[in-house]
Amino acid sequence: MINYNGKLLPASSDFLNHENRGLRYGDSLFETLRVVDGKIIFWEDHYLRLMASMRILRMIIPMEFTMEFLHEQIAMTVQANAYSGASRVRFTVFRSNGGLYLPETNEISYCIECSVLDSPFYSFTEGPYEIELFKDFYVHNDLTSTLKTNNRIINVVGSIYAEENGYQNCLLLNTDKMVTEALNGNIFMVKDQIISTPLLEDGCLNGIIRKKVIQILQKIEGFTLKERSISPFDLQKADELFITNSIVGVRPVLKYRKKEYKSEVGMTMLGKLNAMTRLS
Repeated sequence: MINYNGKLLPASSDFLNHENRGLRYGDSLFETLRVVDGKIIFWEDHYLRLMASMRILRMIIPMEFTMEFLHEQIAMTVQANAYSGASRVRFTVFRSNGGLYLPETNEISYCIECSVLDSPFYSFTEGPYEIELFKDFYVHNDLTSTLKTNNRIINVVGSIYAEENGYQNCLLLNTDKMVTEALNGNIFMVKDQIISTPLLEDGCLNGIIRKKVIQILQKIEGFTLKERSISPFDLQKADELFITNSIVGVRPVLKYRKKEYKSEVGMTMLGKLNAMTRLS
């Protein structure tokens, strides 16, 4: 079952048509959420990011779009699918039909869909995890790149490139040839006791788990956090790399070209993130 504007419909329903602005123009935003036993992990952060992004894109936020209302809609969708334990939820908002580049209205519609996750906890999956740079296309280092929009063609083509070449992920570069993020999350680099992550100004996604890991690192003695530009040359000097997103939490990178990495800090972050979720 999916939730379309508050109505539960079979997943096979033809509830969208060719005029959908998300399809036509990528005029859409989405949040990927982790729901465990009815609890939306870091829900306030996701909600505030969605509201801020809608304002930036000049969408009209409906009066009923409170944290409580949207939480109820998400919970209703998960329950309708009879999912218990952990679920992955995609909450998509798109401007309503009408118009060309200039929309006829700034009012919105929304869709909620969900699927089952294997574990209620963020966990480490054994096996190889090798990355490479994706250099066919570049991320623009501006505000729109930090938003969770449906304009993800670079991520799609990059994912195909990774699969064709036997990589588990790729890192994206901006137009200044600086590292911005992974195909599916933010990137952190560990060198000695300094942990670095790209600046939002460099065009990386304003990720929720990025924010949470930064909060964790600011409270740990012995590490210094730096938000800074990271060049591809920095990657070869790093002791560790790890990727963060709302579904996997923290994923240590094990290899980049001839460089092999440790995973101690990444695993520590994974454990502390799991602890943080229990308090959220």
